[in-house]
Amino acid sequence: MTWKRVCATGDVAENGLELFDVDGISILIVNHGGDFKAIPPLCPHMEEPLAQSGICDGKVLTCTKHLWQWDLATNEPQAETEKPLLMYDLRVAVDDIEVFVERELEYEFDEDDDYDDDDSFWDD
Repeated sequence: MTWKRVCATGDVAENGLELFDVDGISILIVNHGGDFKAIPPLCPHMEEPLAQSGICDGKVLTCTKHLWQWDLATNEPQAETEKPLLMYDLRVAVDDIEVFVERELEYEFDEDDDYDDDDSFWDD
């Protein structure tokens, strides 16, 4: 696969998130302080659509459903967050955002909904 144009840099507001389709694959573009990330559109915790529930403050992406957070500069999980974000390779060519997509990136979710201790955000 080759680099694919997703959108113009101006299509994603500063500290904004926008969902795009790239050859049938949904990709969420996050603008954090003028830097861009391309990630799968679902929170790795419980499949919450980040286009609706994600908030970017310029440095940290937060899923408002269960308050999972990631440092966008380092991709490191914050606080009680258990999984890092998966990321597509992204480059900015002049004013266009391009991603390199070999395959769809997907998280492994807790299919059992068993809410083991290691699945819970809240302390007992």
